[in-house]
Amino acid sequence: MAGEATASNTANRVVHWAQNNRVAVMALAASVAAVGAAGAYLYASGPRRGAAGGGAEGGAGDGEKSAAAKKKRSKKNKKSSGASKGASPLSRPDGPLLDEADSDQLAGLSAEELQRLPGEKRETVAQHLKMLGNKAYSNKSFEQAVSHYTKAIAAAPSAVFYSNRAACFSNMGRPEEVIRDCNEALKMDRTYVKALNRRAVAYEQLGERADADGEEGERAREQLRKSLGDFTAVAILGQFRDAGATNSVERVLKKYATSKAQYTLRHRQERLPSPTFVTAYLEAFRPKPAPAIPSEGAKPGDETLLRAYEALGAHDYPHALSLVNEAIEQGMSHRELEAAAYNLRGTFLFVIGSAQRALADFDRSTDLRPEYVQSWVKKASVHMELGDRDQAMRDFDRAIAIDPNDPDIYYHRGQVHFILSEFDAAIADYDKSTSLDDTFIFSQVQQAVAQYKLGNIARSTAAFRRILKAFEDAPEAYNYYGELLLDQQRHEDAIANFDKSIELERKRQSTNVLPMINKALVLFQWKQDLAGAEKLCQQALEIDPDCDVAIATVAQLNLQQSKIPQAIEYFRRSAEVARTEPELVNAITYEQASLAQLNFIRDFPEQGAALSQMASAMM
Repeated sequence: MAGEATASNTANRVVHWAQNNRVAVMALAASVAAVGAAGAYLYASGPRRGAAGGGAEGGAGDGEKSAAAKKKRSKKNKKSSGASKGASPLSRPDGPLLDEADSDQLAGLSAEELQRLPGEKRETVAQHLKMLGNKAYSNKSFEQAVSHYTKAIAAAPSAVFYSNRAACFSNMGRPEEVIRDCNEALKMDRTYVKALNRRAVAYEQLGERADADGEEGERAREQLRKSLGDFTAVAILGQFRDAGATNSVERVLKKYATSKAQYTLRHRQERLPSPTFVTAYLEAFRPKPAPAIPSEGAKPGDETLLRAYEALGAHDYPHALSLVNEAIEQGMSHRELEAAAYNLRGTFLFVIGSAQRALADFDRSTDLRPEYVQSWVKKASVHMELGDRDQAMRDFDRAIAIDPNDPDIYYHRGQVHFILSEFDAAIADYDKSTSLDDTFIFSQVQQAVAQYKLGNIARSTAAFRRILKAFEDAPEAYNYYGELLLDQQRHEDAIANFDKSIELERKRQSTNVLPMINKALVLFQWKQDLAGAEKLCQQALEIDPDCDVAIATVAQLNLQQSKIPQAIEYFRRSAEVARTEPELVNAITYEQASLAQLNFIRDFPEQGAALSQMASAMM
């Protein structure tokens, strides 16, 4: 929420680009040495529709359509009806079998009897048994249909027969048997779309418990991965014209990514985000001195807490978190120190993404020290993270009642209004914050940005000119202004401001790499200089290896260059550093979608060229 504005703005630019290019990203293709060609298939937007298993092939609406075929079949049926019902259809194995046997007799043949028929006869009988199966399927007599298709397979195995039997098993709620039959069909015809689709549906059904823990959940997620692979193949083979297939890809991607994200968040070890992110949040509050330690009666936790604040000032955030945990365990000499310790730990928990635990610490802080304004403001941040705007506003009101002249309150409340697109209210709060303390750059910058959001371009530009004059050595001012210039497609001016911001950040020896990422986005959007953009991002990652925005940008740039294996690795890194469930879901979605298409190219190498052509046409 508030305090991450610079990081959020840059991250949103990356996400916004990806969303705007969703359709093109569906089929990005290029040469990949290992597999010949590759694409980065991602999901398509559109109305959600489930993918049905489909009916039996050759049944109603999918059978022989020609009048000649119907006439021929009619003649055969007439001859069959005149045959002796008591005669064995095998009494004359060299004779015109179908002319002498009725449907019941054919259906009664054993597998052994079918195998004894001459090859041509077996094929003819198999087709007739398929027709009987289709009729039973249309009548929802699935067990009977299975029997007919089974005998058809015994007579003359066919991909269609296996697929039709799979359709019966699907309607009977037997997904394992659906998969087995579809596997057999695909051995005979690996591009058989109906079999791929039916198998995908069955895999999806077996993946319903993907949110479970342990082996059960892992097995279910594996089934969803297989379902995604089959639906992806169906979509690509259909040249992305089948809305049902692309919607199914999206549906399964969401199921898998959500369940995987929830499982990951439940079990992964908590870790701090990048220094860039943590610093951005901390700098959104005006600096306050560390709490004083009493000269007498101090406890071990007092000194440990002081060391935590020293580590905080040195930007050694992991050490600061370790020390504040130790301080709380050791105990402190008075309530004010305890309140400060819980405030600091709650801050770390919040940036980690553990909102509920952060809220518990902030509650403890205000219980110990009810007049602690900063803890009330941070509680508002947590409540906004949890989607409770009303409670966030009550927290702000409580803070104002304690100290109406604290400028941080109004800045952070302005941030809430800003993210809710309540720009007039945001501007009022930013102005109030600045009137109480005009040395804080972020209130003024955000006021200028809010003016821009309202369409007041001239007023926003004038505000930035004043800011750049008043804060000529502040890299934040140039970075923010550069973002607005980029939004106006003033690329040269944007780069000039990002370069100035980068220069000032280096003088500070700062780990803030966001101006570098923004410049990379300009190079990509303006000049299509993907190599130059990626080089900048790699330089940023040398400074801050865990910068989520840099990692996500490199992943997208690799995707654009069709360096799909590399993109997948960066999407995995993006998942590792993701703070929140939505961020993690997004990273997993891109990773799995890209992986599914790579697998398609591996399994269907001859389709690589066609996929590449589709991608070129869509770009």
